[in-house]
Amino acid sequence: MKPIIRDFEGANKLETAYGQHLAFLKRTGVIQDFRYEGMKLRLANKTFYTPDFFVITEEHMEFHETKGWMRDDANVKLKVAATRFPWFRFILVTKEGKSFNSKLISPEL
Repeated sequence: MKPIIRDFEGANKLETAYGQHLAFLKRTGVIQDFRYEGMKLRLANKTFYTPDFFVITEEHMEFHETKGWMRDDANVKLKVAATRFPWFRFILVTKEGKSFNSKLISPEL
């Protein structure tokens, strides 16, 4: 039985499933904590980006973006955020079957 996570108001099915996965990782000590839409980043004047998840690990502070498919504007915002905030790790999360795949987004300097 999957745990019911109620802190994801407005989340889609993929975000909810990934949130449940992160909750499991927290319970097992793999990550320290996480928040759904926990931070909003200013990329430029009147341009903001709200990553799906803010994740704290033993070694890093990360933003995880879940996507079933990627629109051009979302892809640009993710790359700009990784470049503008290089002290965070930005990770694109997709799902294949029952598994989550993650890809580190490198800052384009």
